[in-house]
Amino acid sequence: MPKISDKGQNMPASPIRKLVPFAEQAKKNGIQIYHLNIGQPDIETPKVMLDAIHSYPAKVVEYSHSAGNESYRRKLTGYYQKYDIALDYTDIMITTGGSEAIEIAMMSALNEGDEVIIPEPFYANYNGFSTQASVKVVPIRSTIDTGFALPPISEFEKLITPRTKAILICNPNNPTGYLYTAAELESLRTLVQKYDLWLFSDEVYREFCYDGKKYFSVMHLKGIEQNVVMLDSVSKRYSACGARIGALVSRNKELIAAAMKFAQARLSPPSFGQVAAEAAIDTPDSYFENVKAEYVARRNYVVEALNAMEGVFCPKPSGAFYCIARLPIDNADRFCQWLLEKFSFEGKTVMLAPATGFYSVPTLGTDEVRIAYVLNLDDLKQAMRCLQEALKVYPGKTEIVSQEMKAAH
Repeated sequence: MPKISDKGQNMPASPIRKLVPFAEQAKKNGIQIYHLNIGQPDIETPKVMLDAIHSYPAKVVEYSHSAGNESYRRKLTGYYQKYDIALDYTDIMITTGGSEAIEIAMMSALNEGDEVIIPEPFYANYNGFSTQASVKVVPIRSTIDTGFALPPISEFEKLITPRTKAILICNPNNPTGYLYTAAELESLRTLVQKYDLWLFSDEVYREFCYDGKKYFSVMHLKGIEQNVVMLDSVSKRYSACGARIGALVSRNKELIAAAMKFAQARLSPPSFGQVAAEAAIDTPDSYFENVKAEYVARRNYVVEALNAMEGVFCPKPSGAFYCIARLPIDNADRFCQWLLEKFSFEGKTVMLAPATGFYSVPTLGTDEVRIAYVLNLDDLKQAMRCLQEALKVYPGKTEIVSQEMKAAH
């Protein structure tokens, strides 16, 4: 029997989805599961998007331009202008989801064996994208004790080698919910300029910034306009994950030209998704005001509930709809599987994502989980109650963190 490729063997499986078989079996056993493991919002997709699909006028579903429909790209420049990001429509290439934007950016900008520095914990699929592009992820650790703030630039500089070609950030961050400040991004700008690096920034959660804190984009940074690549998606801001429409954005014409070669190989991004995404730009501000208020209420409840549990610590995130909590457990992977295999409370349990999957090595994040607060408040209350009861009886429970230590955070 022929062997699969080395790259096929080395491609990491999704740590977010690896517990799915256990969840499926639990459901067959009659257990209700609260899914806090994946960023699939229950917020309704804007009506204007769905109406655009329902009223699709063409008689033939044709290929679009490989860069995406020109009408959509032109309209997107107006969307970005609302955030003081001035672009020409030719600076934008539409992709099949934000994932393809990241894949194509890496393959267009980096050679095999090049290194990209990424603050960890990071979105797990960055590992897969880097494997596809044959580049090496060099992690720099942020910690729960600082709320996952950007590590000092001096620590970044220690990691730079002749192979270092890029830095990749996610802002607001998945999985931590941390929102990088303008000062933090300015410090990255200095480093990028000094070493002439690419700066990739995944900014798909820009609509979700809380507590009066402001979104600051890498596209605002002066002096490195040719180094910056922004990755975007409609999935989260419009609760339209299945539309599979993203964007690769850069003022670097050579980068866009290289990216287009990869885009031509996949012919075009999804037609119906582009129609919906173009219509979505007309989504009223009231939609985002309501959604943001809902996420704030969910965040506040979840974070307060977690920190009220004995031995649990969770920093309050300022963006996106995720948080990472430290639990009094021996092993996050074991605990999350146990929740599905061995535990239920009043016929219910909760599905979480072990934080180990968001770190570069499996020895990190072993007492942490990522929680996506994407369910309604009633469900979140039930989910937190399940988690609280589970922690009382989990056989791998560790020593409780003192209230004094928790207060110090």
